[in-house]
Amino acid sequence: MGLPADYHMHTPLCRHAKGEPTEYAARAVAVGLDEIGFSDHSPMAADDFDNWRMRAAELDEYVEKVQRARRDHPALSIKLGLEVDYLPGHEDWIRTMAARHRWDYFIGSVHYVSDTWAVDDPSRLADWKGRDPFEIWSLYFDRLTAAASSGLFDIIGHADLPKKFGIRPQQDCAPLYRPFLEAAAKSNTAIELNTAGLRKDCAEIYPSRTLLDLAHSAGVAITFGSDAHAPAEVGLNFAEAIALARDVGYTHCCRFSNRQRQVVAI
Repeated sequence: MGLPADYHMHTPLCRHAKGEPTEYAARAVAVGLDEIGFSDHSPMAADDFDNWRMRAAELDEYVEKVQRARRDHPALSIKLGLEVDYLPGHEDWIRTMAARHRWDYFIGSVHYVSDTWAVDDPSRLADWKGRDPFEIWSLYFDRLTAAASSGLFDIIGHADLPKKFGIRPQQDCAPLYRPFLEAAAKSNTAIELNTAGLRKDCAEIYPSRTLLDLAHSAGVAITFGSDAHAPAEVGLNFAEAIALARDVGYTHCCRFSNRQRQVVAI
């Protein structure tokens, strides 16, 4: 049985990744993947919103880079996606981007717990000091629940991202997870097993075993993603992610084409 598709990888247009999409595709072939998808950080309506995403004028260039990878690797299925930040009030902009191209999927991610603070930004690590981690996780999951409820996304990315730096609440977070997972199940939105967490201070796949157990019980579907920011990271630690998914009870995952879901065996 083949490997799951790797649906989470970036390009140099986000300003913190290395390697062209065709190089990522070559790596995918080398590690035995038969399908991948690019999901670089989408533009925001204002280009100066932050410094780690493509600009609005670069969206067509991004699509052409993915098309070039398709031409270079015709035997590999390469999907066109975006990782789209969810912030309240930005829904119309997301719909505008969705109409621009023939996308295969959107990954909805929450990085910002306010208009200015991305909880995974190393340059803002000091913002955690003096804050109750449970308060921050609550703000994050409120937004993640809204993202899952919006119907704007096919997949929710790295669903417990605030653990990136190893900062976790002492309290039980299951009451935060359940409304999010109920929203994802109701809107038919998948969540990803994102192996990048194994490369961060938290040293754990996103999401945790606890959250994934609840996701399985809620009937929430899954995808897989390396969150690759360099070709060498494509498909990285997929063996661990597959083992976790199977151990929880998942036997199938999702693939997407033209924003339509297909269920395939893991």
